[in-house]
Amino acid sequence: MTQRLHLVFGGELVSPQSTAFKDPSKIHTVGIFPDYPSAYAAWKAEAQRTVDDAHMRYFIAHLHRLRDEAQPASPTEELG
Repeated sequence: MTQRLHLVFGGELVSPQSTAFKDPSKIHTVGIFPDYPSAYAAWKAEAQRTVDDAHMRYFIAHLHRLRDEAQPASPTEELG
């Protein structure tokens, strides 16, 4: 069974029109979730909590799309 992991994270942006974080060391990691519906619920809760701050933005990253088991391993994976 393939896992479809999702990461929810966010923080203060340089400007509301960009996706660059003002201070990447202060990115808020909400968590890693086993499916999109639970990730979406966490994203929505954080987005609603910070709705009054136009510079705050939260994102859902589809971690399962970052790794394709059919592809050859990268050189760093072979070190481990």
